[in-house]
Amino acid sequence: EVQLVESGGGMVQPGGSLRLSCAASGFPFRGYDMNWVRQAPGKGPEWVSGINVGGAGTWYADSVKGRFTISRDNAERTLDLQMNNLTPEDTANYYCNIEGTGHWGQGTQVTVSS
Repeated sequence: EVQLVESGGGMVQPGGSLRLSCAASGFPFRGYDMNWVRQAPGKGPEWVSGINVGGAGTWYADSVKGRFTISRDNAERTLDLQMNNLTPEDTANYYCNIEGTGHWGQGTQVTVSS
């Protein structure tokens, strides 16, 4: 059974940082590109960042470019998202997703507020 378990969310002030992590199991993690996707209250899902199977290829939405860094550890089967210089517009539930599939985790809430 595919499982994706996100963690690391919380409440932070504008300008702060958080590091999200996704623990993957039940599928050949090293064989799939992975994504982070977020959904803010009352809005549709927004793709945030993606990474290829080896980790050398990374992609970012314009809204987070230069502030967020995606990474993966295939040996540990984890996907991370380092988020710096957070703004209230980053407030959302963040999910990891297996590229090309409908598999999502339960999400982790990020709230940026003063």
